[in-house]
Amino acid sequence: MAKGYRLTASTGLHKGDREYQQDQVVLLNHPRAAGCLLGVIADGMGGRSGGRKASDQVVMTARQLFERYAPESDDAVAMLQQLVEEAHIVIKLTAISAEQEPHSTIAAFLINPRGDCHWIHAGDSRVYHFRGDKMIQRTIDHSLVQAMVDRGEITEAEADSHPQSNILMGCLGTEAEPPMSTHFIPQLRPGDVLIACSDGVWHYFSPEEMGSLLSALSPREATEFMVDKARARARGAGDNMSLVIVKLEPLAP
Repeated sequence: MAKGYRLTASTGLHKGDREYQQDQVVLLNHPRAAGCLLGVIADGMGGRSGGRKASDQVVMTARQLFERYAPESDDAVAMLQQLVEEAHIVIKLTAISAEQEPHSTIAAFLINPRGDCHWIHAGDSRVYHFRGDKMIQRTIDHSLVQAMVDRGEITEAEADSHPQSNILMGCLGTEAEPPMSTHFIPQLRPGDVLIACSDGVWHYFSPEEMGSLLSALSPREATEFMVDKARARARGAGDNMSLVIVKLEPLAP
């Protein structure tokens, strides 16, 4: 890990205004490599038990693969792709045995001890990279409204309130192979923040607002604020919420 910062982090999980929780979130410290972290968000779909089975499977697969991951020699992208592929297969097998249709999104980021970072996602759960209060990069949703934005049919602002904003073009557990979009950050720096979150969170914040609060607050404070604010803005119709925040705090001289 590059010198000059320390990692602080927080996770949050809330059922919002739904009757049950189908999201899952985990932030894992590598058992043998200091400064190596894996953050994973999974937004389960397919009925009460089906969606939770799907998101649980994503987290279980993440734990198993990260336990075996060797950051000094293994390919981080290959490990993340294996996570998506294996979780997808097991979710499909669950559907056969349980006579349900469990599906799940995934948004995951891996920070290596040297300070490089890789992320992967499928569906509309997102990962954002902020430097200070400015957004550097975010994932692009595998969703119908994002495809409409890409074609110039609607604007980003119109996508947020579109009646078909919940329709995905791909996720884990479907008949089709899941989409896998990856991104690489060669070197994280002091002041950087990574956040992965489900649509129950990001739907209620602009990138500018998110960057401002993430730069000003600790990860724990930001987690609590975003959950409370998303609940208020949902006006009694909020989705499940899950988020994981990792912040690179500059060390005092």
